[in-house]
Amino acid sequence: MTDRELDAAGITDPVLRAAYRHCRALNARHGRTYFLATRLLPVERRPAVHALYGFARWADDIVDSLEAGAGPAVRARALARLQTEMEEGLRRGGDEPVVQALADTARRYGIDHAHFRDFMTAMRSDLVVSAYPTYADLNAYMHGSAAVIGLQMLPVLGTVVAREEAEPYAAALGVAFQLSNFLRDVGEDLDRGRVYLPADLLAGHGVDRELLAWSRATGRPDHRITSALREFEALTRGVYRAATPGIELLEPVARPCIRTAAVLYGGILDAVARDGWTVLHRRSVVRRRHRAVVAADGLVRVAAARLGARTGPGRRPPARTDAPPALALAATSASASGSAVRSPEEVA
Repeated sequence: MTDRELDAAGITDPVLRAAYRHCRALNARHGRTYFLATRLLPVERRPAVHALYGFARWADDIVDSLEAGAGPAVRARALARLQTEMEEGLRRGGDEPVVQALADTARRYGIDHAHFRDFMTAMRSDLVVSAYPTYADLNAYMHGSAAVIGLQMLPVLGTVVAREEAEPYAAALGVAFQLSNFLRDVGEDLDRGRVYLPADLLAGHGVDRELLAWSRATGRPDHRITSALREFEALTRGVYRAATPGIELLEPVARPCIRTAAVLYGGILDAVARDGWTVLHRRSVVRRRHRAVVAADGLVRVAAARLGARTGPGRRPPARTDAPPALALAATSASASGSAVRSPEEVA
């Protein structure tokens, strides 16, 4: 965390400053896409985003990246310790740096503590749930693992409408990001014993866990797997379409960050298709040139938003009285398609 970011956010306590710096380092190391997009936020809001994502990354690391040989019981105890530290930290500030930053951010922005508890519930389920029969089942898991991340972020980003109006879109965008990661990480997740693609979607194309494992082990493609991956991609793009209108409900200075994140995460889907749907055999990545172009566009939008902020308040967008929750739209999309939460230098 730079002194400029911390000073702008009004974070003066040396212990808290160190805690926020620790969170920023976690995101810079693990979350390149969102770290890049965060650089487009107003400087005073960046520490809060790093705190939220730093905590999420810490929990995710316990679930997925604990040392070899640590079984579910060891991981469950580690998650239980984290939950205890989180609950204590939300009450009095805590002693662990990531929790200190999280608690301070929750207090500053009035973030509902239930979002953090729902997230921890989803993390615990990853230790015992290895497959999802339907998209509805997966969607229930993603409320805690992805949707609540969008809901945590919303008070930091700010809205030009009542927050409740923007919440379904923020939740859906978090889900879209995670669905993109699920598609990219099919092979890696399979190695961890998990299949996030709904079983009924796979079965509709003649695919099961055994066929996925065979393809992973042999390096050989199968047209049935490709067909299932294409459907999952179409489902994911439907969630993006449902979530995108919510970007205009954010404060203008926050829109470039979220729009950039949406384009970059959506680019994962393009990368998977470009690589021939070989996610069981290789990790598809968004090319550096594309990332640079998207970041440059984001910088232009940041400049325009800041100019608009100086010259006068932006116009309030029309109320979306007829817009159904984006997660419901996603479920409808899944049903219609046949199936039953993963750089430019300092911005001035």
